[in-house]
Amino acid sequence: MARKKTRKTSATGARPGARSARAADGPERADARRTEQCIVATARAVHARIRARKKPELKSPTRALSNVRYDERVGYFELGRGRKSRTLTVNTVKSFAQTLKMMALSREMITTSTFATKREAYYVSKNWEDARFEEQVESDTVMDDVEAMFSLQGVSREQLRFYPEEHGGSVAGELVVLDRDPATGHPVEVDCTRFGSGAYTIPHSVEHLGFRTRAKFVLAIETGGMFQRLQSHGFSRQAGAILVELGGVPTRATRRFIRRLSDAKNIPVYAFVDCDPYGISNIYRTLKVGSGNAAHINQFFCVPRARFLGVTPQDILDYELPTHPLKDVDVKRARDALQNDPFFRRHKPWREALELLLKMGQRAEQQALAKWGLNYVIDEYLPRKLRQTDTFLP
Repeated sequence: MARKKTRKTSATGARPGARSARAADGPERADARRTEQCIVATARAVHARIRARKKPELKSPTRALSNVRYDERVGYFELGRGRKSRTLTVNTVKSFAQTLKMMALSREMITTSTFATKREAYYVSKNWEDARFEEQVESDTVMDDVEAMFSLQGVSREQLRFYPEEHGGSVAGELVVLDRDPATGHPVEVDCTRFGSGAYTIPHSVEHLGFRTRAKFVLAIETGGMFQRLQSHGFSRQAGAILVELGGVPTRATRRFIRRLSDAKNIPVYAFVDCDPYGISNIYRTLKVGSGNAAHINQFFCVPRARFLGVTPQDILDYELPTHPLKDVDVKRARDALQNDPFFRRHKPWREALELLLKMGQRAEQQALAKWGLNYVIDEYLPRKLRQTDTFLP
């Protein structure tokens, strides 16, 4: 009886040699080669230890606030010397195999110019027999470990071709984004002033983007409502600004977009967020210097030149803003920042601002400025602030 022919599939489920996207050109191709070389070198080191009859191991940085250092000259939280090692043992054989399979998947995606989201990577593992993941939380953890491991060689998750599920925030104003057609590779120019009442959406990967602008600054805005008000009333044109909606704690794509834009065009970034411990220590601090848990990616995603425009605790007093009482979680977050966070401990103006906030026991939202009129923020607050950028909090 004739044997039925079967098609071999790769780790991604594609036929060997299949290409799902146009190969990268120029700097992107070189970047892909470097990333692939890092993967291959790590795999060879594991193989060499096995051949030498030694237990193979994989090392990655310890991701915690206790393992970061903050140097104002560098501008973001840097990893300390803490490392954790995963050694192949009876108890770790499955997770070790999963880590190697995730690396193999990454290499295959680089060579075929494609990518996978976290969810897709989880489903791809269903082809891995005993090394498959039972729940996505397992694959997410291994992916984070792989990213942390290669971050020591200057490689990010996006360069490993694992893309986030979520896209970035919205952008409006004086900016032309230089993109390309994903199917043909032909250049595409996206004028962010030509979206009418809408806005440009930051894609999940921004490494290939270029920029053309004459804007004076980038205004990173916490809430969608405030972004819409400034955008619909032409504030970007009036002030010569690029508006970026953060939507709470900014996504990786949003932070990377702002970082690349700021570096490429050498323009300042001003943060406009709510006056509460979350807006200050989670949203702004994450944008500017990063976090302890994600210290391995801060070098890619932080925006060291960002400054805090407002809303500040002093603004609550100066503008007689309506407030809400601080919640217990707000008080805890502010006290933790004062006691344990290297960024706030380094900057006296921030310590004084947080102490004032705790003393008042109140918080205020961006929208509280509407007390003085719906467009007061455009006509009075922002113009006044922008005339005093040297007084911004660090």
